[in-house]
Amino acid sequence: VVRPNQDLRAYTGLIASGAVRPGDAVRVVPSGVVSQVARLLAPEGDREAAIAGQAVMLTLTDEIDLSRGDVLCAASDPLEAADQFEATVIWMDEAALLPGRQYDLKLGTRTVSASVTDIRHKVNVNTLEALAARTLELNDIGRVTLRLASPVAADDYTESRRTGSFLLIDPQSGGTLAAGMVRALGAFDEAAREAETLSWSI
Repeated sequence: VVRPNQDLRAYTGLIASGAVRPGDAVRVVPSGVVSQVARLLAPEGDREAAIAGQAVMLTLTDEIDLSRGDVLCAASDPLEAADQFEATVIWMDEAALLPGRQYDLKLGTRTVSASVTDIRHKVNVNTLEALAARTLELNDIGRVTLRLASPVAADDYTESRRTGSFLLIDPQSGGTLAAGMVRALGAFDEAAREAETLSWSI
């Protein structure tokens, strides 16, 4: 949030996908509040549009509560906000991943407390076979279920790398423990699980 004086309240961020223009209706995720883009600002003056990959400063027609890690989306097609999802992770720490242990999950600019509730399987990197696992060791790749302390806005990684990838961080040391890809937001039915397990062994 940028507020140099009482006459200007603007928000800065990076456009992950698509484009934005003055007049666009936008929705804040995860809060769901809807507003409209009033202006796009640049050092040289107002801009007519901004596209994916560009940093932007914009103002809204309403003074709403926005904070670091919130996402502005097209009001008609917002990202899903979820406090649990399945993911593919590569474990990068000497100490093994343990279900139930608290980690920090960083997705975009948002960081929340998270834990692995289930390890569905790990992957044999030579055959891509799904193998039963109770933990993940250094350099293991596995499919896990994560539960978050609060919802985050995310895409499936196949839809967007920028909003579908995350890090797991040690909350004490700040060290990176794993890199992950969001794979199934809120999809936990048994048929989907079985289909995905079979796809690993093809």
